[in-house]
Amino acid sequence: MGASATDVLSTFFKDYRNSTPQKIKIIDAYLFYILLTGIVQFGYCCLVGTFPFNSFLSGFISCVASFVLGVCLRLQVNSQNSSHFGNITPERAFADFIFGHVVLHLVVMNFIG
Repeated sequence: MGASATDVLSTFFKDYRNSTPQKIKIIDAYLFYILLTGIVQFGYCCLVGTFPFNSFLSGFISCVASFVLGVCLRLQVNSQNSSHFGNITPERAFADFIFGHVVLHLVVMNFIG
């Protein structure tokens, strides 16, 4: 017979807690925060409107791009992906993440006007 959804979720979270390194958990928390920020911005846009459209667009694009940069960092830092990113150290991956954020936010600030 099939397992219930609560059993599957509890097993997933137990395995996540026990087998995921702390660095990955911190990156996942950051990704969850960025996801919530994008949802709140989109909800605000739907409820209130997009009067300064450039401000909404730059904020939402910033959330999406930050999420993508965070996922790239998570992929590069994860030790299970070392065969794909063998020559990239976690420090280099973090430096690339920071550099990407600096460039992203310079573009976003320029787009706001």
